[in-house]
Amino acid sequence: MNSQTNRRRFLKQSTLTAGLLSGSPLISVGAGSDKIRMGQIGVAHGHAAGKIRSYRQSTEFEVVGIHEPDLNRWNQVKNSQDYRGVKWMTLEELLNTKRLQAVAVETEVKDLLKYAESCVAVGMHIHLDKAPGDSLSRFRGILERSARQNRVVQMGYMYRYNPAIEMLRDLLEKGWLGDPFEVHTVMSKVVAPNARKDLAEYPGGIMYELGCHLIDLVVGLMGKPDQVHAYPKTTGKSDDGLIDNMLAVFEYPGATATVKSSAVEVEGFARRHFVLCGTEGTFHIQPLDSPKASLALSRAHGGFRKGYQEIEFPRFTRYIADASDFAKIIRGEKSTDYPPSHDLAVQEAVLKACALPVQ
Repeated sequence: MNSQTNRRRFLKQSTLTAGLLSGSPLISVGAGSDKIRMGQIGVAHGHAAGKIRSYRQSTEFEVVGIHEPDLNRWNQVKNSQDYRGVKWMTLEELLNTKRLQAVAVETEVKDLLKYAESCVAVGMHIHLDKAPGDSLSRFRGILERSARQNRVVQMGYMYRYNPAIEMLRDLLEKGWLGDPFEVHTVMSKVVAPNARKDLAEYPGGIMYELGCHLIDLVVGLMGKPDQVHAYPKTTGKSDDGLIDNMLAVFEYPGATATVKSSAVEVEGFARRHFVLCGTEGTFHIQPLDSPKASLALSRAHGGFRKGYQEIEFPRFTRYIADASDFAKIIRGEKSTDYPPSHDLAVQEAVLKACALPVQ
């Protein structure tokens, strides 16, 4: 079975599994034209400020308040541009807010699953940031309980709605790239000493922190891998214990995918890339954050010619498209593009790529 068939099989199974878990299409509480009442738990996650900014700027959401369990941390950020004017609440006050429908969980990584469980217990839609802990079974429990309640858990993988990734997905679905046989991805940066110490507190190294974004894309495009091989290395640049130079190889029938992530690459943002090679064409995105792409085709398709051509995209701002999609799902206007089976496959692959036990 080729990689393209494997990917389509996985996507089909994901859709079926989502239906089996939920029993019915996702529905919203009070769907309609009113804004979706939303809260946030935590400001410690690296994406927290960007997330609350996107919700506050959106015409779809009304941010009712925030719970940050560490008051010292809250006092440090409460007057910043992103948080100024947001009401701090106890956890009980937030989760019992009248007509609250959704919560973004943006705590330290070690607390993500704990607070997600609190949100599930009161029937919230959840935006859960990455990566969701080191217990696959605990994460599975959150997804299954949410699905039984007809609620969605949207993961905080930030490249899902990147326009270059969406184009790549479309090219694959049309068959213009043929059967994928190679994927090569890199996501690196220089992590400052203080941040290195914080990251070193959690198992999994830089692959867990950064590489998980790429793994989400690989699984979404290629399907669940047959095998994952981890090659964690440490550069020795610091004695903080952070595994800062990591590679994982994903095996598929007739195809391989490599995911590379380091915490020491100079100008790493500029070299972040995602390359997929198929039997009929190649698509190379670089950089990922302000995407540009090179497309090579064996023959002309649509408005694209044979050979290489450069493609530019509109400015990509993280989190905005995710928030818009979240609103549509909550309102019952669409089902999720990333059902529980996908998120479980991603988390299992993340743990394996980090050389962590799957339990």
